[in-house]
Amino acid sequence: MKRWLYLLHRWAGIALCIVMALWFFSGVVMMYVGYPKLTPQERLRHLPALALADCCVPPAVALAAAGLKGGPDEMRLAMVAGAPRYLIRKGREQWFAVDARSGAAITSVGPEDALRAAREFADVHDVTLIDSLREDAWTHSRALDAHRPLYRIAIPDTAGSEVYVSSRTGEVVRDSTATERGWNWVGAWLHWLYMFRGNVFDPAWTEIVIYSSLAATLMAILGTWIGILRWRVRDVYRKGGSHIPYRESWMRWHHILGLMFSVATILWIFSGLMSMNPWKVFTPSHAHHDSTAFAGGKLEPAAFGVSPQAAVARATPDLGAVKELQWHWFDGKPWYIARDASGITRLVPGNGATPPLEMFDFDALTAAAAKAMPTATVNRAIVLREHDNWYIDRAPHTMLGHVEKRLPILRVEFNDDANTWLHVDPCTGTIHNRIDTHARWKRWLFAAFHSWDLRGLVDRRPLWDVLMVGFSLGGFALCVTSVVIGWRRLRRKVRASWPLSSPNKTPPMNDARHARPSRTV
Repeated sequence: MKRWLYLLHRWAGIALCIVMALWFFSGVVMMYVGYPKLTPQERLRHLPALALADCCVPPAVALAAAGLKGGPDEMRLAMVAGAPRYLIRKGREQWFAVDARSGAAITSVGPEDALRAAREFADVHDVTLIDSLREDAWTHSRALDAHRPLYRIAIPDTAGSEVYVSSRTGEVVRDSTATERGWNWVGAWLHWLYMFRGNVFDPAWTEIVIYSSLAATLMAILGTWIGILRWRVRDVYRKGGSHIPYRESWMRWHHILGLMFSVATILWIFSGLMSMNPWKVFTPSHAHHDSTAFAGGKLEPAAFGVSPQAAVARATPDLGAVKELQWHWFDGKPWYIARDASGITRLVPGNGATPPLEMFDFDALTAAAAKAMPTATVNRAIVLREHDNWYIDRAPHTMLGHVEKRLPILRVEFNDDANTWLHVDPCTGTIHNRIDTHARWKRWLFAAFHSWDLRGLVDRRPLWDVLMVGFSLGGFALCVTSVVIGWRRLRRKVRASWPLSSPNKTPPMNDARHARPSRTV
């Protein structure tokens, strides 16, 4: 059985050692340079202030122009390509844009509109249209599907920036710099095996990542077991007088590094597998919360008696320049959410002349959360004024760093079978996220093991950097020894299979031309 274990580890290692080495190397790159994205903060910062002169047609007119009979799931007003524009979402992936002054639906965005949006975003004039594309190395995100095809436009700045403009709404939906693109070829593009995206392998990309990670995890576990079996604790091997049987340097270092970094290697590869939610292990089987019940009804833009111009005027004394206005429904009443360049919000009543609010009352939010979970009761509701291990803020360039984690936040805990928690943002009156048993398992098996993003560690940099980089280099060195050992093994196999491939090889003795003369006794 040991023989079979050794053979399995050897050949599985040869097949995967390069991939694992690239995973460790690219993971260190991703610690400091993330995959290109447009964060909400960046988007708001680049938006012009709302200019609502001669504006706006009623929301009902905009909905009719978009061809929507029912209420929208999201409705915003922002400046796009130099003009105020309604941006309307229905479902998860349907976006509509309507000119807020004329009320005309924008059925498609042409190159000139895309260039105008890019100029507005970058605040420069000489932008250049590179091409129109469905998908490239920096736009694989499924969140962009509703905006494809995308216009890729170069910005003449010192960072070598490029932006991607939606052909559906005309918004800038992604940006990147030359530094991001350069490092990501050896960062996220390698780490996430994006060489299999956007081509013939695209339908199988998920399975490729899952089963590669699974095989690598099993190989690492098997290698650790073999390493322990081959280590003699109380005595030594007769040949070499060492606790390790290997005298050749590469094999010896492979054994030592494997014992030193096996736990980190297994946890990182396994947690990478968990990031893919393999076989839907983290998908809850129970019902989700009811967002409509939380809001007290569906969004009804026609019920807003206060005009967008008046809402902006009321929010301006607190915010200064309002960059975006969003229609919102809470506690059965209409509200506007006004945002400034830094993302600070004000809640403007959609009916009446009462002053804007900074945040909703926590008791009202708790009551609304209880309505969202009608089959459960509230265990407790607590207000978080600092991040913890379940609600933790990450740097914007990290994988989930674009998800804003505002404070304070209300956590409402329920007594249902899934031990559900709802995080409710008092500044917007929305459910930020839901955490249940499945999400808690994923929090530890993926995020905690993969990024070590634990309070007390990420707050003590450069301690976090030293540990992450140190263990990553150890895992990388382990994989490099695997590459060298695997290359040598394959080279010997090739030479053994092709006797005439080396000029120093003696020809086979069964060749009559080279047979030795017979000796007569």
